[in-house]
Amino acid sequence: MDLAKIRGELDSRLPGHSLPQALYNDPAVFAFDLEAIYAQSWLMAGFTCEISDPGAYTSIKVGPWPILIVRGRDGVIRGFHNSCRHRGAVLCKEGQGKSPRIVCPYHKWTYNLDGSLMSAARMPDDFDKSDHGLRPVRTEVVAGVIYICLADNPPAFEQFRAEMTEVLAPHDLENAKVAYSEVLLEKANWKLVLENGRECYHCQASHPELSKTFPVGSGAYFDYNGAEFARIFDERMVELALPSGPIGEDWWQAVRFPLNPGMLSMTMDGQPASKVLMCKPGGGDIGSLRWALEPHSFAHATGEMLFFFSAMPLTPRETLVTAKWLVHKDAVAGVDYDPDTINEPWHSTNIQDRDLAENNQDGVDSRGYVPGPYSPEAEILVLRFVDWYCKKASAYIDGKLGTKGRLHAA
Repeated sequence: MDLAKIRGELDSRLPGHSLPQALYNDPAVFAFDLEAIYAQSWLMAGFTCEISDPGAYTSIKVGPWPILIVRGRDGVIRGFHNSCRHRGAVLCKEGQGKSPRIVCPYHKWTYNLDGSLMSAARMPDDFDKSDHGLRPVRTEVVAGVIYICLADNPPAFEQFRAEMTEVLAPHDLENAKVAYSEVLLEKANWKLVLENGRECYHCQASHPELSKTFPVGSGAYFDYNGAEFARIFDERMVELALPSGPIGEDWWQAVRFPLNPGMLSMTMDGQPASKVLMCKPGGGDIGSLRWALEPHSFAHATGEMLFFFSAMPLTPRETLVTAKWLVHKDAVAGVDYDPDTINEPWHSTNIQDRDLAENNQDGVDSRGYVPGPYSPEAEILVLRFVDWYCKKASAYIDGKLGTKGRLHAA
């Protein structure tokens, strides 16, 4: 990677504007983003309820890198690079499963659930199994959510853990289950997918289903300009002892906000999607707790449900979007919720956003593309994301080159 060239692209960005074209489509920049951004950041990898029993595992990919997350016999959740220490074969295919041990499908090297090598046939007498355990991935669990970081020295996690535990604990995600999930291939750079997901400037025109319940016309970062219903909501949250924020650092933010008046959930009719509540205070009338991590995810937790969105880069112009809908583990499909409709309106929103991001990519690839200014009111979270990206990318380059680059981010 030509780091000096990439720094030149970063330095050419005007304050408050979108990125230069190469940062959205250059293969060299894409390779840089994988290493400088995704490999150096905390990522939201899934939920503890997905691997609730010892031996349960989930296998995911971060870009091209396969990752394995396993619950051990001791109940501890651990992450590993999903690569056999023999010749590097992938141990578990993408998805979820359960096994008393981890067995390589190639030559049957076998690992304990803590990653230690249990057996390796036909190796010499001086072969030391203790030197060939699975390589660990930093893994943290916060209020039922699993986070991983591939860096040798991950960003500080303590403030995130403390503040998110307080605001998310009432939603009882440890006792949830995945009611529905979907995966979409979006033919757009991951940054364009995230920029689209960080604003609602486009929502009123492009998301008629979501607009029924979601406050698409709210001001900067759910600022309701002193609206009476918002003031009443804030007072109710204080009475219910539900922390609302906003809280966060440069790489994450969280806030609990009211839905449109009379709406209890982000569903097609504004009524709860499930009869079994996940967060019981206020009878589930608690708005939505939104939290987001740079560079890839956001989630909304209402009284009875949680919606999760994650974007993983595949190629310079392709991104894999994963969405999950969680309900309480005691909710019965067909009785307490409709498994065929629980994904609305977010499914329609995801499809609409895919089309918008792909259209955006086509326009950015134009010979006539010139970076434009963000709305400081309607696109404040996009500006926050892009500024964070520029700062983190520049810091990575500075660390490699040993010199300090010029940064125009606000």
